[in-house]
Amino acid sequence: VTILSAVAQAERRRILERTNEGRQEARLKGIRFGRKRIIDRNSVLALHQQGTGATDIARRLSIARSTVYKILEDESRVNLSKI
Repeated sequence: VTILSAVAQAERRRILERTNEGRQEARLKGIRFGRKRIIDRNSVLALHQQGTGATDIARRLSIARSTVYKILEDESRVNLSKI
């Protein structure tokens, strides 16, 4: 039993080492871990109302331009449904 325990512990250490190496490599490549951040729709809408273009909004808020367009499209649908 003690031999199996020692082998299991050694294997666990090797798994942890490989996992940590993979995480470090991913970080160097710019991969982010964790939950995606929540986009502040109000910031997008405020910048748009000030006349800022979608590309500039996306750059300022570090989000995809397609996300900006989706938010603006959703907002225009909401406004149309109120009429």
